[in-house]
Amino acid sequence: MQRVADVLSAHVDAGRLPGAVFGITRRGDTQIRSVGTTTVNGPAMPPDALFRITSMTRPVTAAATLILADRGRLSLDEPVDRLLPELADRGVLRRLDGPVDDTVPAERPITARDLLSMRGGFGMILAPPSDYPILEAEADLGLRSVGPPVPATNHEPDEWIRRMGTLPLMEQPGRQWRYCTGSMILGVLVARAAREPLGSVYEEDLFEPLGMRDTAFFVAPDDPRTVVPCYQHADGSLVPFDDGATWSHPRPFPDGGAGLLSTVGDYLRFAATLLRHGASNGGQLLSPELVSLMTTDHLSPGQRATAGPILGDRGWGFGVSIVAEPDGGAGPKGYGWSGGFGTVWLNDPAEELAAVLCTQVLASDAGFAVEAGFWDAVYRALD
Repeated sequence: MQRVADVLSAHVDAGRLPGAVFGITRRGDTQIRSVGTTTVNGPAMPPDALFRITSMTRPVTAAATLILADRGRLSLDEPVDRLLPELADRGVLRRLDGPVDDTVPAERPITARDLLSMRGGFGMILAPPSDYPILEAEADLGLRSVGPPVPATNHEPDEWIRRMGTLPLMEQPGRQWRYCTGSMILGVLVARAAREPLGSVYEEDLFEPLGMRDTAFFVAPDDPRTVVPCYQHADGSLVPFDDGATWSHPRPFPDGGAGLLSTVGDYLRFAATLLRHGASNGGQLLSPELVSLMTTDHLSPGQRATAGPILGDRGWGFGVSIVAEPDGGAGPKGYGWSGGFGTVWLNDPAEELAAVLCTQVLASDAGFAVEAGFWDAVYRALD
């Protein structure tokens, strides 16, 4: 732990981040440490600091979906039309850059499996909206299904999914890995399957059983817990980033893709449960079969090749990326995911390892250097 702390402290001294918290669970032993400060030249970073974990919400939503599947409240391969009739009878763009009214019928309905594996037919295109009429239409509807969640869409879930249902799909269901939107749709699906708000489903089925006491969609201003300030890199310096007070009050849309706050300790409890094949606190939160399904690559070689820079050369399971054994055998491998506001998690089953790093600096080249240094230090310490 000290070796890893030394590496992160060097990044703090170099001005790449004010501070960080990291935690490692290995063979049942968990340790958490913090380095640096909560603000530039501010107070020391506490080990239980609250961070915006953004896209690390996606694995939580995937687990909640699988829990409901385990209970028979939904099926992974049934059409989502039963719970989301707004998405029935989809049209599909004839050309990705074509007019939104130039469509062909979908070859089959969307399933929960499609949404879990990010192959639901709608998602991110790394291009200006003006290049693609479908992106302009999505923006005009205020769906905010792509981009930073600051704030998330202002629509209630029922209105959000109604508006989503007015748009054609970008591709046929199951054909292309496309990031982002699938987890937001899953959040609406889970809430309807459970007949409860998404936050209540998380609390009852995940947070309370796992002891994740600090994980939530928001922290009220009068709460003694505070979220660490957020920063971004600009002109070689750290400057404050305005998050729009997004996490300081309840929002109309509970974002199953990027909406949660958490601590390193809380997220390690979630990660360790997956590492133990779904077992937690003497019970079985998820069946081993579903954990295996969640952490297995579901993409074809062609889908991985066309997934783009967000996924890189990784595979994708249900809400998690699948990281292959690196050349030479040294380095991060297994499954996990990261958040665009400076957080990252990985489980390495072969090493019986779960590791989480939380910073408060938006993704940048400097942030990627911190992440690379973290994993190098972790695996060197194991060796």
